Amino acid sequence: MKKGGILHPTLNRILAETGHTDLLTICDRGFPVPPGPERLDLALVDDVPTVVDVLRAIAGEFVIDRILVTEEMAAASPERFALLRETFGDVAFQVVTHERFKAICPESRAVIRTGDATPYANVMIVSG
Repeated sequence: MKKGGILHPTLNRILAETGHTDLLTICDRGFPVPPGPERLDLALVDDVPTVVDVLRAIAGEFVIDRILVTEEMAAASPERFALLRETFGDVAFQVVTHERFKAICPESRAVIRTGDATPYANVMIVSG
């Protein structure tokens, strides 16, 4: 039995299989997950878990080179954008449009869906 850290077996496998510069998308409940990347649905109810909850758990066990967020997050959900910058201030951030984010998403190793109800809560992490 695992002592701690991430307990979800599929998420553990995805992290272990992710290589340098691979992308992982962590999205809110309404994000249109494209066909292609593996889909891991962690959504339980509204805001459980949030994108930030999942990102914190992953950051504890994973090397993150940079985090991609959207311009729309900064405009529509400035509190969430500020929380991410504060929580992950030691990681580089890249800001792209939501349309660009959706265009890049099919290149993700996996898309992890959360119950997050915050507008434009989606992030993409680049493996370090």
